[in-house]
Amino acid sequence: MIESSAPVLLVRPDLRNTTDLLAERVRLHPEHVAFQVRRGEAWRDVTTREFGDEVVRLARGLLAAGVGAGDAVVVMAATRYEWTVADLAAWCAGGVVVPIYPTSSVVQAAAILADAAPVLAIVGGSAEREVVRMAGERAGRGPLPIWSMDPQPGEDLAALAARGADVADAAVEERRQLAGPDDVASIVYTSGATGEAKGVLVTHGNLVREVLQVAAAYPEVVNDRASTVVFLPLSHVLARALQLLAIATGMRAAHVSDTSGVVPALAEVRPTFLVVVPRVLQKIQGAALAKAEEKGLGRPFRAATDAAIAWGRYLEERDETGVARASLGLRARRWFFDRLFYARLRRLMGGRVEYLLSGAAPLEAHLSLFFRGIGIPVIEGYGLTETTAPCTGNRPGAIRSGTVGPPIPGATIRIAHDGEVLVRGVGVTPGYRDPAQNEDAFVDGFFRTGDLGTLDEKGRLRLKGRVKDIIVTAGGKNVAPGPWESFVEADPMVAHAV
Repeated sequence: MIESSAPVLLVRPDLRNTTDLLAERVRLHPEHVAFQVRRGEAWRDVTTREFGDEVVRLARGLLAAGVGAGDAVVVMAATRYEWTVADLAAWCAGGVVVPIYPTSSVVQAAAILADAAPVLAIVGGSAEREVVRMAGERAGRGPLPIWSMDPQPGEDLAALAARGADVADAAVEERRQLAGPDDVASIVYTSGATGEAKGVLVTHGNLVREVLQVAAAYPEVVNDRASTVVFLPLSHVLARALQLLAIATGMRAAHVSDTSGVVPALAEVRPTFLVVVPRVLQKIQGAALAKAEEKGLGRPFRAATDAAIAWGRYLEERDETGVARASLGLRARRWFFDRLFYARLRRLMGGRVEYLLSGAAPLEAHLSLFFRGIGIPVIEGYGLTETTAPCTGNRPGAIRSGTVGPPIPGATIRIAHDGEVLVRGVGVTPGYRDPAQNEDAFVDGFFRTGDLGTLDEKGRLRLKGRVKDIIVTAGGKNVAPGPWESFVEADPMVAHAV
């Protein structure tokens, strides 16, 4: 198979931009808890109405500060609730959000400021403030107004919101409705394959259509009874799409800035769904093995790992064929190890996680099978900044480890003659900020991902490496090193293989 498509499941022409998702939710479910926010030692519930009010107050401040329709607003901060408020407020003010990774150097930040020409910056705290200040000088853009999420008298978000006290809500409402589906919502800078910074244009239509299709494809995962903890960087499009999905569907979200605080947060918030990268799953499994070995249970845990993988494989075959059977021995081992190990791992993740979504890097099949076997299925997906997060994803009840699933609704995956994965669909960017960078990025209306892959008989994508990494031997044979590198990196003693 060289091409696989999935039809659009939901069309909402009345939702023209990202702020319409929030406005609809505020109108229909104002008292629903939208976020849990850490304040001191406790988590506080924030309703949709309260969140919407915060967004409007900050949007009024942005208007008073001179943000015009189409103006760029930089956000540089670690993942936190205020990031989400700033994101939606900038959109309500008609702005274009430009995220900067919180650990970016002055040189990296200066390149973004020079290209995006923002009128205002919102930062997390003093460290990011200094980086943006120095970057602004280096970029030669002149003094840039900088507002802080951390309390800073006269220079924080509370002060910015106060500047808009005389701006009418009607002015915000008028401004937020200006953007249409084809207008740019965000410019996300990515290094790409060559290391050259590229400003990816993400439109309001990209984000809205992506949210609608993912929500329609995964109703058992994202709904108003679900909850999640967001700890991936909000400077990446995946985390921002996730929080917009949460706002649109009523899924409760909590933010964690420091990854060391994730495990305690899971125990307190008890989410039903998490978006992770494969390294997180590797660490969870590795930490469990290390703790078992400390207690002299290393050998039983390895046996439990084998049993979980076997059980995960059985569940996949049952879903695939409907006729798979598990032996009495496997059932007994699964029952025994569930009480000895698996239940404890589920409790470590809060005890209520029903699904994990893994993306950003290839996930080893054995790791996916292990988590499926302990009772937490992993939905592996695939996407890029240029596809506005996922363009493929396995579905609950039809997970196939080792693949990243079929196209999401509204997307088409094509395999080029040289094996490159091409994508067309609802989330695909209209292009880069620099038009010259579009010349080699598209072919026949498809975006060139730079990844190698194949499609199985059910249209599921299996990744095989990067086009740029192909090694051509003296005999003319093309070798993709990705599978070998993944195999070697599966060893806990190896971090990276080349």
